[in-house]
Amino acid sequence: MIRAARASSWHALGMPIEPDTKDWTWVLRKRCPECGFDPATVDQSDVSRRIRGAAAAMHARLHGEGVEQRPDESTWSPLEYAAHVRDVCTVMRARLDQMLTEDAPEFANWDQDQAAIDGDYANQPFEHVAVELDLAAAELANAADAVPSDAWDRSGRRGGGSVFTVETLLVYALHDLEHHVWDVRQS
Repeated sequence: MIRAARASSWHALGMPIEPDTKDWTWVLRKRCPECGFDPATVDQSDVSRRIRGAAAAMHARLHGEGVEQRPDESTWSPLEYAAHVRDVCTVMRARLDQMLTEDAPEFANWDQDQAAIDGDYANQPFEHVAVELDLAAAELANAADAVPSDAWDRSGRRGGGSVFTVETLLVYALHDLEHHVWDVRQS
């Protein structure tokens, strides 16, 4: 298992994880060729069930073998993916709340790579991550269930300019969760 101190980049930690700089918003328009996620198949009424399903699958993987082992030097371990998914749920829940209470908010920047370093994902107890993931996913799913029917088109945007509606934000979050379940099943 990799043991590392906090630092400003994966390279400073001696880990060849490259920061993800892709703009993944394209998954709102077309099928993901890696995990198979298709935004056209996501129904508003099904978002929360699928969030819960992805979290349950990630939780189960945390109790499998090799949870702390990276499949190779450039890929996160299942533990690191689960900690990331937990944090994605928390960030997306906050953004959803912001969209429902503010007019066209701009979201605070969230550097997922820095969050992994600051959170020392690789060294968190998997039992704690499992519980925290369950709670964060339940809160996001419950918030999705509670979106008023007239609020799905409310908007917000990231600092980079990507504009989301409540619906596209939840679809984007759902892809992230389901994609990472696919990632850990590959390892």
